[in-house]
Amino acid sequence: MTRPVPPSRADFRHFTPITTRWMDNDAYGHVNNVVYYAWIDTAVNRFLIGEGLLDIGASEVVGIVAETGCRYFSQITYPDDVVIGLRVARLGTSSVRYEAGVFRGAAGQASAAAHFVHVYVDRATMRPVPLPAPARAAMERIQVPA
Repeated sequence: MTRPVPPSRADFRHFTPITTRWMDNDAYGHVNNVVYYAWIDTAVNRFLIGEGLLDIGASEVVGIVAETGCRYFSQITYPDDVVIGLRVARLGTSSVRYEAGVFRGAAGQASAAAHFVHVYVDRATMRPVPLPAPARAAMERIQVPA
């Protein structure tokens, strides 16, 4: 089996800097895998908030994580600086697949590549709803051609 090639910064459209913390390292001396998911969740939500698409306490329509996955290529340790590259790989009627590259410092290739699928739901009923037009427009700006 051929090992996948890590994505490069050029593969992403939106970037969020993240600061590692002392507590991010695990007993093996590198950032624990669960921290990567928190970084990616932070990057997605900061994108949505920055675009005016998410009011954490009041938005009537919210994205709920339906699927995640991550492939690791190289270690990150505290006190590394991290940048999360973000792109939209697929837009459905009520869902979006975000893909993220986790970059150590100024590295050109990702230390990890991940995906998050959000399904958009009505907050009151928790039933799927179509993506609101402003959300779709913002997501299209960071979508990569298929």
